[in-house]
Amino acid sequence: MNARMLLSGNHALAYAVKMARPKVIPVYPITPQTPILEQITEFLANGEMSAEVMTMESEHSAMAAAVTASLTGVRVFTATASQGLLLMHEMLHWAAGSRAPIVMANVNRTVGSPWGFWPDQTDSLAQRDVGWIQYYCENGQESHDTIFQAYRVAEQVLLPAMVVHEAFYVSHAMEAVNILSQEQADRYLPPFDPPHRLDPKIGESIGNTVMQAMFQSHRRDMGEAMGRALDVARQADRELQQMIGRGYGVIEQYRYEGAEFVIATLGSMTGTARDAVDELRSEGLPVGLLKVKLFRPFPLQDIREAASGVSKIMVLDRNFAPGTGGFLFQEIKAALYGMQGAPEVHGYLAGVGGTSISPAAIKEMAKCAMAEKPSAGSVWKG
Repeated sequence: MNARMLLSGNHALAYAVKMARPKVIPVYPITPQTPILEQITEFLANGEMSAEVMTMESEHSAMAAAVTASLTGVRVFTATASQGLLLMHEMLHWAAGSRAPIVMANVNRTVGSPWGFWPDQTDSLAQRDVGWIQYYCENGQESHDTIFQAYRVAEQVLLPAMVVHEAFYVSHAMEAVNILSQEQADRYLPPFDPPHRLDPKIGESIGNTVMQAMFQSHRRDMGEAMGRALDVARQADRELQQMIGRGYGVIEQYRYEGAEFVIATLGSMTGTARDAVDELRSEGLPVGLLKVKLFRPFPLQDIREAASGVSKIMVLDRNFAPGTGGFLFQEIKAALYGMQGAPEVHGYLAGVGGTSISPAAIKEMAKCAMAEKPSAGSVWKG
């Protein structure tokens, strides 16, 4: 039977990890990820979970251990945030290049300097090109469900996956969450049995020095795997929805009927934007919402189809790349380049550094964007 529990987003995620049955969990605590580790160790202490938890000396070491454990053929989980993810950067490349299907939770937090602990997506989005699948979650329920999807996709295409939610707005906020039963989890997520692993009976090695042509071939194979991940992610989402009645798609289109102006979001701000869209609709304005859930691989064709027939898209980014603006703004502009009848794209930096953005603020931004031409880059708001 499913259980309905009042949980923080971090604990909702930890419950999913328990039922996914990872065998090795190398991790280093960092605010605001630490409650994930604390809940997992509580499961272990109570005999509810069987796994080897390795508390490492740094996040770099945690990812190094995750890669080597995964390459022995066992399911691996880890979690981090902010500076911890940045310290892992070298090993993120090793994980992807080794085709190790690790699943990692990242709790979005501001990166230094200056020092802060607030929700900002720059930490994970700065890793967008390292070869990891990236899912962005709106709330604790979605984070719980997405852990299972991430393992399904990662283990089929043999690439690591990141499940991302934001500090405090999701990580520590309490909500009612429907927890999968262990029977459902086992039915959806079969045991991990990779075709390649470090095993004397197989006699393979991984990470050896190669010549240029082999390196190029290896990168091409990674690219093809990332391309396949889109269809695998769609199928994984459909199958989960059939089983439990909840699905998210790789993108979501909300109140799109007759929409001429669309607000595009990533992560927890989506819930606030839904309220703003509902209020704008009640005022008679043809506004819809486009939520991007799967950021890597980027669902380019889905975005182009969602933009068809729309006159303007306003992208809200809780992140900032100096010199280019918001990450999602950059990606959507690139996806629509050369598209016949492509809408104007407006970029608004809203909520950077964790500043609170209200439905009223989003409504004001939308009305502003409806009346103006897009600028070359993102506009600061809030």
